[in-house]
Amino acid sequence: MLTRERLAEHLHELLSVDSFDDYAPNGLQVEGRARIRRVVSGVTASLELVRRAAELDACALLVHHGWFWRGEDARVTGQRHKRLKALLQADMNLFAFHLPLDAHPLLGNNAQLAARLGWQAESHFGKQGLGVLGRAPQATRGELARALEGLLGRKVLLVGDAAAPVGRLGWCTGAAQGWIEAAQQAGADTYVSGEISEPTAHFAQEMGVAYLACGHHASERYGVQALGEHLAAQFGLEHHFIDLDNPA
Repeated sequence: MLTRERLAEHLHELLSVDSFDDYAPNGLQVEGRARIRRVVSGVTASLELVRRAAELDACALLVHHGWFWRGEDARVTGQRHKRLKALLQADMNLFAFHLPLDAHPLLGNNAQLAARLGWQAESHFGKQGLGVLGRAPQATRGELARALEGLLGRKVLLVGDAAAPVGRLGWCTGAAQGWIEAAQQAGADTYVSGEISEPTAHFAQEMGVAYLACGHHASERYGVQALGEHLAAQFGLEHHFIDLDNPA
């Protein structure tokens, strides 16, 4: 049976963890049972996801958004106490991978979103090369928005002319709306990310680059799911993906 240490080593190497300067620890965040036979994956290590994984008697919980973010209050009180208590009671390991999972060329959030929409990556931009530039089969920005809505099951906010051509497409899942300027400077005519901030709309309107906000959670469902499926195939594990929707 797969050990916790072997799983941690495999994930560390697969996702090139040492290549990233991140905002939280990547890898094993909370130690649980020593042997791994069943893994549950999900986007965020929320209390509800921990409880649902415990109901399935998961040995490990694999997420994109884990705990212990830089600058947070380190005391185990309130929300953190509730989450940690539930995890420890279940004797469940918590594995979290943030930027390494965004960036992986096959299993990452950017790659998985692109694969489902037929986007072709050509180059990268931004910090640690996390932003992607490429082409989309969708001809207009309106068609691109509809394709995203069909895949993600939620309304997409488009800032720009829906009838205009997509042109060169830039994308970075999650909360990368602040990279719109870097995307435009790298040559993007249209940029897709998860969230939108007040300055994002102004930049899009004033600089002529369209912006599509498709949801932080929604745009990052696919990387951790693909990673869990990889582990199931690699090690013969039982894998369950649990999607707990988030309106953000």
